[in-house]
Amino acid sequence: MLKGKKIILGVTGSIAAYKTAYLVRLMKKERADVKVIMTPSSRDFITPLTLAVLSRNRIYCDPFNPETGKWFSHIDFGLWADLFLIAPASANTIAKMAHGIADNLLLTTCLSARCPMMICPAMDTDMYNHASTRENLDTLKKRGVHILESPEGELASGLEGAGRMMEPEEIILELKSFLALHPKKKTKLAGKKILITAGPTYEAIDPVRFIGNHSSGKMGIALAEKAVQMGAEVTLILGPGTYGRIPHKIKVIPVVSAEDMYKATLKAFPDSKVAILAAAVADFTPVERFDQKIKRDKDKLVIQLKPTMDIAAELGRIKTNDQMLVGFALESENEVENALSKIRKKNLDYIVLNSLRDEGAGFGYDTNRITIIGKSGNQKEYPLKSKTEVAQDILNFIQQKFL
Repeated sequence: MLKGKKIILGVTGSIAAYKTAYLVRLMKKERADVKVIMTPSSRDFITPLTLAVLSRNRIYCDPFNPETGKWFSHIDFGLWADLFLIAPASANTIAKMAHGIADNLLLTTCLSARCPMMICPAMDTDMYNHASTRENLDTLKKRGVHILESPEGELASGLEGAGRMMEPEEIILELKSFLALHPKKKTKLAGKKILITAGPTYEAIDPVRFIGNHSSGKMGIALAEKAVQMGAEVTLILGPGTYGRIPHKIKVIPVVSAEDMYKATLKAFPDSKVAILAAAVADFTPVERFDQKIKRDKDKLVIQLKPTMDIAAELGRIKTNDQMLVGFALESENEVENALSKIRKKNLDYIVLNSLRDEGAGFGYDTNRITIIGKSGNQKEYPLKSKTEVAQDILNFIQQKFL
């Protein structure tokens, strides 16, 4: 989503300015075109040379070149950009933006920019929570400025609390999500409600132990992120696990057990245009859940299991002709035959097949190799790719076949 995008990065006088070096590098890695405008005080924290090398563009600090008299037009900057990002945004700059003060190149560009604007506040926690700063941020929100609120953590002052600048990797995710919702060329997914399940389920044995699997949730999360970037309204029903930050545009419903996922999925499905079932839901759950931790006082322990509710089959039973249902199948033998059987039994429209026998595919990997199979047995194979690229392939397939 950042490839070819024209981004102005404004840098202000905050210790968090050192993070802009990493941020610029990540934007260039995504093949964005980046121009940096620095306030005079920001140069006390990071040098223009550093950002010039990383952005591969000259850095703009003053309205004109005192040696040649060449004027750098704040109006041209505003017309050029697809997005104006200020990171870090100091309390001083936020206050000036809220009150229309334009005493440097960055602020004059703010007043003339026609593109969407996003800011990442960065300051000490007391400054961040001060009534004047909160009022200024509220004022900017009302004017349409997108605020990436500061997470809590350790600050340069030694205090703990809100006020840190969001980490560069998280900012990149937010940029992608934001730009996806303001695409120059709309995708067929734009405005469509997509339901995605991801991750494992944990079936409790006692308060300590559970039956689970090795699903990382990476494939489902990649699908959710890509779908949002393509303009969809995404509900992600997510099983337990350790995950990175998920873009706030994704509605996340956390669940633990197969029963939890069943209830949440059935509730969300009727309003969804497409459902993609990427979760690794347990097929069995203990008949009895012990209220206390089972003590190791026997040589053998027998745990009776019962089948869980079949989410895919139930959705297949109630889906309408206006809905698409896509399942996943991770197989270790007779892959295609088992996948076709699953399609017919559960009334799926398509199934995404991956095999444990394929190197680099399956649980835990950042890559996957898939085959998309339809009811009639038609197949489309894809080579081994990153899960982000696989997610794009799946969503492109859905657009082509259904939307």
